[in-house]
Amino acid sequence: MKIVIAPQGFKGNLTALEVARAIEKGVKRIVPDAVTTLKPMADGGEGTVQALVDATGGKIMVSEVTDPLGGRVKAHWGILRDKVTAVIEMASASGLPLVPKEKRNPLVTTTYGTGELIRAALDHGCRKLIIGIGGSATNDGGAGMAQALGAKLLDGKGKELPSGGAALARLEHIDISKLDPRLADFDVTLASDVNNPLCGPRGASAIYGPQKGATPEMVKQLDAALAHYADVIKKDLDVDFRDVPGAGAAGGLGMGLMVFLKARMIPGIDVVIKATNLVDDLKGADLVFTAEGRIDCQSAMGKVPTGVALKAKEFGAPVIALAGEVADDCRVVYEQGIDAVLSIAPGPISLEQSMADAEKLIANAAECAMRLFVCKVKE
Repeated sequence: MKIVIAPQGFKGNLTALEVARAIEKGVKRIVPDAVTTLKPMADGGEGTVQALVDATGGKIMVSEVTDPLGGRVKAHWGILRDKVTAVIEMASASGLPLVPKEKRNPLVTTTYGTGELIRAALDHGCRKLIIGIGGSATNDGGAGMAQALGAKLLDGKGKELPSGGAALARLEHIDISKLDPRLADFDVTLASDVNNPLCGPRGASAIYGPQKGATPEMVKQLDAALAHYADVIKKDLDVDFRDVPGAGAAGGLGMGLMVFLKARMIPGIDVVIKATNLVDDLKGADLVFTAEGRIDCQSAMGKVPTGVALKAKEFGAPVIALAGEVADDCRVVYEQGIDAVLSIAPGPISLEQSMADAEKLIANAAECAMRLFVCKVKE
C-alpha cells in the first residue's frame, strides 16, 4: 500500500515534518509494510521555510539583518537541496511579531531586513528565490527592501528617504543604476494568496494597516504615500503594478517585488507543491493524508489541505485530513477533494493539553483512520 503524507505544521506547536512523522506512526501500526512518503507542506506563510527545507533535504541558514524598527534580528531562511534555490519568509526579518504592540507603527517600519536576506541568498550563490510574504509589520511598498539591494529613493533635494511608509510621500526620484546586478538573472517566485491591489478601500493600508498599528488617519496618510510611490515608479521606471492582484500584499511588498525583482506571484500552496515534486509521489498513491491545526471554511481558500486534495484527486487518490480543531463550517472542504476530516481530539480537551499531547493524538487519529480505510479496502 502506497500512502502519501502531506500535512501542514500545527502553528506554534509542531512542524509539518513532525506532523507527518506522527501520522506515519499511526499508519504503520495498522499496515506495517505500507510504503509511506512524507512531504511536509506549507502555503507560503509561517512554516514555509522549514517545510521546504525538510521536504527537499535542504539547509537552514541564519543571517543577522535589520528588523522592522531598525534594530537587529537573527532571521532564518533556507537553501533547498539543489543549492541554487533560496526560500525566505519576509516575516523572519520584517514581521509583526518582531514589533511589540506598543511600538507598532507602519509609518516608520521597514522591509530593509527582507532585502538583506535576499542579498544573503545572492551571496550564497542562489539563482532562484521563493519568498513568502505573510505576517508583515510594514507598509513601505518594499522600499526598504529595494534600498537594501542598491536602489536609491531620493527626495526633492536628492537625499535618500528614511525608513517607513510615511516617507514615500516625499519621494521624487528612483535611481536603480546601483541595483544589485545579480538580480538580473535571479528567478523570483512570490508565494502569496493575497489579491489586494496597492491602494484604495481594498488596498494594503486600508485592509492590513490597522493590525500593524495604523489609526484611521494613518491609513489615509499611508494610502496616499503608496499612491505617490506608484506614480514615481511609473514615471521613472515605466512600470505600473498598482492594480495587479497581490500588489498590496505585505504592505505593498508584493508590488515592490514585482517592480524591482520582476517577481511572479503564484498561490503559496502551488509553489510548495511544485518545489517538493508532490505530483510525482501522488501518482499511484492508494491514500493521501493531509493535516492542519484548524480546518474550517477558510481551509478551502488555497490552504494546504485542499491544495493537496485537489492535486490528489487528479490521480484518483482518496484524501483524509486531520486537524487539531474541526470547525462547524468545515464541510465546504468536501467540495475541494477531501473525503473525510477527523479531529485528533479524543473528546473534550483543553488547547494546552492538545498541544502537549499533539504527536500522540495525531498518531492515534491516523491509526483510527487507517483501521477504517483497511476495512473498506477489504470489502
